[in-house]
Amino acid sequence: MKSHAMCSNMVRCLGDGNTSLQKLATSIVFFFCLSDVSCNSVEQKIYVELNNTVPCVRLLNATHQIGCQSSISGDTGVIHVLESEADLEWPLSKGPNPPYMVLLESSLFTRSIMMKMKNESNRVAGVAVVVPNTSPPEFSPHTTCPNENTGVYSDNYGPNLAHCNTTVWNPRGNGLSYEEFDFPVFSLKEDNETEFIKQCYLDHNRAVNGSAPQYPLCAMQLFSHMHAVTNTPTCMRRNDINFSINPGTQKATVVSRDTLLLEPCFLGTLLLPVFPVLSARFLDSRAFFWEVSTGAEGSVSGFVTLLAAAQALREVTHEAPPTRNILFAFFQGETFDYIGSSRMVYDMENGKFVIDLDNIHSVLEIGQVAVHSGTNLFLHSDPVSRRNNTVNDEVREELFSSFFSSTAGLSFLLVEPNVSQPLPPSSLQRFLRAQPIPGIVLADHESAFNNRYYESFYDNAANLNLTYPSDLSPEEQLEFVTDTAKSLTDVATVVARALYKQAGGNESLVNNIKADPKIVTQMLYGFLVSSNNSWFQAVMAPELKNILKPSPPEYYVGVAMSSTPTRLVQYLLANLTGAATNLTQSQCQKPDELPNESRQMYSYLWVQGIVPPNSTERDSFCVRASVRLTKAVSPAFELGEYASKDYSTWTESRWKFIKARIFLVASRDLEMLTLGVGVAVLFTSLLVTYFISTKADVLFSSTREPASAAY
Repeated sequence: MKSHAMCSNMVRCLGDGNTSLQKLATSIVFFFCLSDVSCNSVEQKIYVELNNTVPCVRLLNATHQIGCQSSISGDTGVIHVLESEADLEWPLSKGPNPPYMVLLESSLFTRSIMMKMKNESNRVAGVAVVVPNTSPPEFSPHTTCPNENTGVYSDNYGPNLAHCNTTVWNPRGNGLSYEEFDFPVFSLKEDNETEFIKQCYLDHNRAVNGSAPQYPLCAMQLFSHMHAVTNTPTCMRRNDINFSINPGTQKATVVSRDTLLLEPCFLGTLLLPVFPVLSARFLDSRAFFWEVSTGAEGSVSGFVTLLAAAQALREVTHEAPPTRNILFAFFQGETFDYIGSSRMVYDMENGKFVIDLDNIHSVLEIGQVAVHSGTNLFLHSDPVSRRNNTVNDEVREELFSSFFSSTAGLSFLLVEPNVSQPLPPSSLQRFLRAQPIPGIVLADHESAFNNRYYESFYDNAANLNLTYPSDLSPEEQLEFVTDTAKSLTDVATVVARALYKQAGGNESLVNNIKADPKIVTQMLYGFLVSSNNSWFQAVMAPELKNILKPSPPEYYVGVAMSSTPTRLVQYLLANLTGAATNLTQSQCQKPDELPNESRQMYSYLWVQGIVPPNSTERDSFCVRASVRLTKAVSPAFELGEYASKDYSTWTESRWKFIKARIFLVASRDLEMLTLGVGVAVLFTSLLVTYFISTKADVLFSSTREPASAAY
């Protein structure tokens, strides 16, 4: 209505002029008015945008590039829904309308099929994988031997154990995450968009009795052009070159944005002030597709266990402090060649850390610990360093002994692997590369991983059997103690007891140490179901509340972005091991101005607090804790050694935008006919314009009209 009123006003204003001009102006205005009211853009009429898509992106290291990308203008292909591996014959050879955009179910997302399409990439424009709501029996796109080139085992250290010669840790790994594909690969959710694509295929593309389908055909276009090429040294070198023509403009770069993590990522808390027992776990995970890694068993089970153990030790370490310190460390970037742990070791060796490497008494690392009914936990150690009698005695008489004597009243047994085998992939390997240190890795597997979905998008809450009764509200689910929470509570209890004994604590108090199942279940809900819950809201800073989402955090180690798991664990660790103070918000921000307060000793965090009953405002307060953040940038980038064989060199490519859409495409003949007609019309219009222009004095000559003429 508003548009029509505005149009009539414009027509009336023009009504005082020449009649011909008035008619012309009225027609023009009427056309634009109709356009304003009812016309959509041509693009919207042609394309259907796909919103629930996630791409595979390009990563680079010292020697290779992996991942996927499209051409700079996007890749387009006729959609073909793959129904079986035998059906590959159509897009790879028989189909008359290449290139094809292959849509396949997750059960067909295998190495065999993907490599066949890679080898015939001239007929494959891209791949779209439908990720179902239920998980397949198994799927791991990682390699069979994770981080094999940056661990401790090599030709110089346990050569018979290197490259998984004795133990293949991830036998289900198909290595797809470390392949390079010259076409885009996107994931689609199993939703209405996917059904629409399949219906479009059935209506237009499906061959009947082997005959070619008739035009128009349903096509898909994927945009995921990556700017980085070759490897990290090449990209970093190009990053240092200014390609700008204009000195005042930002330089154009062709490289990844930086190392895989820019946010500080090591979290630690000293429950006591020298010679600590180090207890470690990593926070990150990854999947084939960008930022869809949930890492339930691979990552979350371990760091939730360690957080619960830290909370269980809080009271006893104040009541009866052990003779050694306990340092909890949560690393980031371990999936990509141990970025976090290698940086800590580097800083320790170069006097840039609060303690030196020589001061580490022993290391206890939590691996994958998704304990299920009737399973055991295994204590892995390094057979090479244990050839040193001092290290061997420390491992057997203290570490093993501390664990074996800490299982009273718990639902599982602790077992030492009965064969001589290497450590599983773990941060402890980076410490052993520097010097022999007594250490063990606690895990739920004796040899090969139990995790059927290692480093894949299926390693989610369902993989941990984390389920809730259907009639519970989100707040009730947060408080509901699941069987998984009970199992991990037992693991956290034995870890806390073993740490306390290893640190020289009072033996008579060990069996009193128990983890809290309520805290464990709240953490599992927050890290695997919804981070935007009342407990996480209460322990976070007001300025960080926006990182809480009604979904799990993303555990992929992002670039040039804040790491949500890092922030969540930082604030949880502070609340679980620190103390609430009476400081105001301004005092919390500047504690050094107060007596008996020091930022050198503690961190001070202002948190939102809970909403009291019959109130609408939160009861905020200041937490004092010995939780610290430090960088997790690989030493290779500090040293400028982009081809380093000792440190992680992973980088991530830049890209302009990510987009996917479908549309109907006409036959080649019709497209060429349309183009030809368009070109003919263009030249005809140019000739007419030229003719009119040269004859304008004749065609548009005007004669003076009599002054007395009436209209």
